[in-house]
Amino acid sequence: MSKKKEKKNKQGQAEAHAGTLVTTNGSVPKAAAEPKAKMSRKEFESELEKLQVELVKLQEWVKVSGAKVCVLFEGRDAAGKGGIIKRLTERTSPRVFRVVALQSPTEREKSQMYFQRYMPHLPAAGEIVIFDRSYYNRAGVERVMGFCEEKRVLKFLEDVPKVEKSMVDSGIILIKYWLEVSPEEQTKRLSARIDDGRKTWKLTPMDLRSYSKWHDYSRARDDMFKYTHTDFAPWIVADSNDKKKARLNIISDLLTRIPYKEAPRQKIKLPKRQKDTKYKEPKHSVARVKEKF
Repeated sequence: MSKKKEKKNKQGQAEAHAGTLVTTNGSVPKAAAEPKAKMSRKEFESELEKLQVELVKLQEWVKVSGAKVCVLFEGRDAAGKGGIIKRLTERTSPRVFRVVALQSPTEREKSQMYFQRYMPHLPAAGEIVIFDRSYYNRAGVERVMGFCEEKRVLKFLEDVPKVEKSMVDSGIILIKYWLEVSPEEQTKRLSARIDDGRKTWKLTPMDLRSYSKWHDYSRARDDMFKYTHTDFAPWIVADSNDKKKARLNIISDLLTRIPYKEAPRQKIKLPKRQKDTKYKEPKHSVARVKEKF
């Protein structure tokens, strides 16, 4: 083989191998990126239905076994946390799948031990608690936006593994997701909120201030991974640039991380309805909804 041909061969192999590399900000190098086919709404709904059936099985197993599951969703603004949580919970019981999305801390809460306001929301037996943002606010928005002194942030990063080890040792199945979105996709999603009356509530003054600090958030995320990614509570990163695929991928991944089994289920049969020939529906003097549609 000629040197010229050998050099070309090696170059081709290197380019092929580049497809497995990931940059420090979690994105695939442009040279390795390949266009992915968009998923149709019909295909998405079909796959989602199958996964939601499994989520119901998981729910019943959690109730029967008394398992305690805690799932954290973190990521930049518009990364898709709300969308995935909606799909996780829309076919399940709110008594088992409980969503926690805390407001900004009150003055009293600010004076407490930092983890204190989060502890009451951790799962008891038979519960799956989903945090839409969590105590990791201190490593992200509080740090980037200057709401917390740097020394307190560093103390937090030092303390988190100890707290999470305590949670896991108490029997909690702890699962932590970081949703990764590109700058371009984030801009697209935030811009769409400006004029869409259904989404304007999602665009807060804090979102606008945070938008300009992309690299500050990147550095904060890097530190968070460095100090809090552990064997007993690892971070799991999901590409969320394609909303449909991200939702399916995350639900599918979640189901593999919990050792659930299908719980025994009794055969259901509707009982006979009572008969009462004497009862007649009265004309109630109540207001009624106007039927506009």
